Amino acid sequence: MTPTYINIILAFTISLLGILIYRSHLIASLLCLEGIIISLFIIITLIASNAHSPLINIIPIIMLVFAACEAVVGLALLISISNTYGLDYINNLSLLQC
Repeated sequence: MTPTYINIILAFTISLLGILIYRSHLIASLLCLEGIIISLFIIITLIASNAHSPLINIIPIIMLVFAACEAVVGLALLISISNTYGLDYINNLSLLQC
């Protein structure tokens, strides 16, 4: 394995651990999720550049579109929750209340 792959896998692992550890704030969870998506995008792009197939080059673009949609939905949810409750603590939210 090259050092590039090792660094990207390390970034993925750190972001995954960040989601598992910092679950109390929504903004921290969203930032860790973006770190995971970016590291996956870089890995898929590196694999696609080494594959030399014209059909596999579209996969990183599709993943980038899904990452943009995920970011928009996450930020809209963050704004909605912070406007409604005044904070972004996940632990204080109860989805069973109206």
